[in-house]
Amino acid sequence: MDFIKDMLRGVAIGIANIVPGVSGGTMMVSMGIYDDVIRAVTGIFSHLKKSIRLLFPYALGMLIGIIGLSFTIGFLFEKYPFQTAMLFIGLILGGLPLILPKVKGARPSLLELILFVAFFALIVWMQFWTTGADRSLDFNPQTVVSLFAIGTVAAATMVIPGVSGSMLLMSLGYYAPIIQQINSFIVAAVTLNFDQLFRCMGVLVPFGLGVVVGVFLVAKLVEYLLAKHERKTYFAILGLLASSPVAVFSSMSLGTLSFGAILAGIILFVLGAGVAWLLAK
Repeated sequence: MDFIKDMLRGVAIGIANIVPGVSGGTMMVSMGIYDDVIRAVTGIFSHLKKSIRLLFPYALGMLIGIIGLSFTIGFLFEKYPFQTAMLFIGLILGGLPLILPKVKGARPSLLELILFVAFFALIVWMQFWTTGADRSLDFNPQTVVSLFAIGTVAAATMVIPGVSGSMLLMSLGYYAPIIQQINSFIVAAVTLNFDQLFRCMGVLVPFGLGVVVGVFLVAKLVEYLLAKHERKTYFAILGLLASSPVAVFSSMSLGTLSFGAILAGIILFVLGAGVAWLLAK
């Protein structure tokens, strides 16, 4: 039962990582597993079996979430942007009751308040980044190096709560091409088109290796901050979480909302918050 629950958490994290404006790190915080995942990643060489045992269901769920919804998430945001955004905001904010105890007790210091405001403002400022033209991902040495570097940076933002790796990829022009490669890989695997499969792997493998390296390096940094400055770190994380609705809504055109759309959005927000609460530790 715990394995299924952890796998469902992984699905939510995987989906969050492909939604512009949403962070997988945010989802981990919301579900109360952020500290455990960070420790498992940084301890993978010293406690291999223990780390794999903890990370495997999350990784499996992430894979299911990314592959299963890479086709549909764009459609949902195109056809039902407000409702889909409200679901994700519910998932994010539903975990706040787990985080608030981390900063309770003493009154916030000036530095802690500055960290909250600064990280909130950082995410708002990032929404004004312009989206770059989509890149061509022809297989060659330069592309391989670029994909590894982009994967490393994107993974860093995926681990940090509130900072969207997919939004960064959009700004650099890599989001749509990489999503397209994932979709093509899935189709090639189903149809046994091995030529297309290997072409996609030429793009996805260096990007994936960069993601692995980036996750490990940033996890080491976050582990240090949580160990030495836990309360200050969580004030910064709260600032990132509080800015999530701004990040999610800034990437879409809502137009005129009907009463039915608003009602559905509210229901989905409550549903998302309930799911976050059920999946929380």
